[in-house]
Amino acid sequence: MKKKLLMAIIGMVAMFGIAGCGSDGGGTGSGSGVSSGKVSDAGRTYKVGIVQYVDDASLNQIQKAICKELDAKGQELGVNFNYSDYTFNGQADQTTLNQIFAELVADKVDIIIPIATPAALLAQSATEDNQIPVVFSAVSDPVAAGLVASLDAPGSNVTGTSDALDTDAVMELILAANPDVKTLGLLYNNSEDSSKNPVEEAKKFASEKGIKVVEKTGTTNDEISLATEALIAAKADAVFTPTDNTVMKAELAIYEKFIDAKIPHYGGADSFALNGAFCGYGVNYEELGTETADMAADILANGAKPAETAVKMLDNGIATVNTETAEAIGLGYSAFEGMCEKLVETKTAEEFE
Repeated sequence: MKKKLLMAIIGMVAMFGIAGCGSDGGGTGSGSGVSSGKVSDAGRTYKVGIVQYVDDASLNQIQKAICKELDAKGQELGVNFNYSDYTFNGQADQTTLNQIFAELVADKVDIIIPIATPAALLAQSATEDNQIPVVFSAVSDPVAAGLVASLDAPGSNVTGTSDALDTDAVMELILAANPDVKTLGLLYNNSEDSSKNPVEEAKKFASEKGIKVVEKTGTTNDEISLATEALIAAKADAVFTPTDNTVMKAELAIYEKFIDAKIPHYGGADSFALNGAFCGYGVNYEELGTETADMAADILANGAKPAETAVKMLDNGIATVNTETAEAIGLGYSAFEGMCEKLVETKTAEEFE
């Protein structure tokens, strides 16, 4: 009875997470695919747990890419990756996330793929005793978070892919768009590990340039909205947010406040720009998800050891500008062209197509 109740609770949450998987993968929709590929366990089915921290455009993009690539790798390697029965979205609720990980362990999944730092930390805790392999995705600083001993040699059952942010590059974009910035606003959730290091880097950069810093934080949508208003009242010339899931989740509710105040908001992911911010900077999240799936497949089907599998770092240099926001605040971005690996233009939407 207890397990049935738990599964009912998790099942309700899973409705938000499973929708992105299966149909785009070119497989059967159940996360499986068999070909004539030669591996020692040809035809074997692996249980793959995928746990997304929260529902936002970047993490949704990663999840879909993971599912699609697992289908492709299943066809290539001649094995089955069953993720559809084990894909969940924790909606940033720690109690729910802990229940999900406990159930995945009880179901004896072969591997767990947590998406975002908070989910990865809970996956690490849930697998300490059983040593189920964990391949995280979108962890900004896995060493500082304590997930791995080093990027080259993780040293335990945990490895994965990182979306580490080049904070100085974002700061340079801010100055390129407006060399007269006097006050820089920092908007983030101070309880998210992924935000801590970039915020310190931004403060150091600003100090060296003689720029005043105003910090405002929040842990909920309402608090982030109030923090936004406080930064506007402080007359920030620009606002920076790292790869912060809390602010990302709130972006659609706050971007118009920044537009009305003519303040450009820069975020550490392209989804910020998609959801209305002036500019998002960082990695290609579809590629990040694909790389994550490849690592998981290598561990399961080819016997690679997580402890010896280096954390994958992607090239970090894609600037995504929301053209509607740029026009609304009257800010140009032509200077970005020669300052980044790629310049992408987008318009405001909830999800990537």
